[in-house]
Amino acid sequence: MNRNEFLMSLGTMAGMACLPFEGMATEPNAKTRMKLGLVTYLWGKDWDVPTLITNCSAAKIPGVELRVDHAHKVMPDLSAAARKEVKMRFDDSPIEIVGLGTNEQYDFPDQARLKKAIDRTKEFIRLSADVGGTGVKVKPNALHKEVPTEKTLEQIGRALDELGRYAQDFGQQIRLEVHGKETQELPNIKTIMDAAPHKNATICWNCNPEDLIGQGLKYNFNLVKNRFGDTVHVRELDDNSYPYQELISMFKQIKYKGWILLECRTDPKDKVQALIQQREIFEHMLKA
Repeated sequence: MNRNEFLMSLGTMAGMACLPFEGMATEPNAKTRMKLGLVTYLWGKDWDVPTLITNCSAAKIPGVELRVDHAHKVMPDLSAAARKEVKMRFDDSPIEIVGLGTNEQYDFPDQARLKKAIDRTKEFIRLSADVGGTGVKVKPNALHKEVPTEKTLEQIGRALDELGRYAQDFGQQIRLEVHGKETQELPNIKTIMDAAPHKNATICWNCNPEDLIGQGLKYNFNLVKNRFGDTVHVRELDDNSYPYQELISMFKQIKYKGWILLECRTDPKDKVQALIQQREIFEHMLKA
């Protein structure tokens, strides 16, 4: 898609992009400032920017983390004019860009690949700032048998620390998704973050089965709760294989002020209705 086609796609639904909705149930209230949003992982991956805004407005989902390489086409190759157009489209709607979700990772033993990943992340940081986002999601993402575990975890942490410092100059936050075989275990995440002391390098909790191993959810939560960023990823909140009510209650207890973002894995036919159902479950959990 060239620049003109991109701008035209944004304009086709200009009137729909500004659909108002009042009394949004997931706005901050006296008891919690958590808000429900969407990660365009599967639900939303095929929606361009105007469609995304329209559908989230209809479902009263006030924020989105844009997964890169999806149909929204919000990527570093966007021109300055196209970036302004994306920002304007969101600014003129009730939907906020929470940030960009990338697959950049910093575990590579090859230092040239590591540098390339860091440089690419900096491109996404600048892009997020231009389109009105507040941060960039990244991954740890793996351990390597030929490299001592502690060395890999420290390397990831040092990369995050560098990126956190860089992102601060653009008003952005680096958000390390708790992800990857072995690296997603919370003691390993804590080791990574100990090597990334800059406060702008943060954690995005990811609701993995590994959260429950060892001494359990509460222990693992407490290991890293002082490094949480502005985003949390959850799957379908009615999935009983994960203790979502307990998790939401713990976030309420620490007075968490960030976004609870739906990174759903199913493929419902009517995704707007599915979003509405998830919002209603979230509202119930906040009251429980």
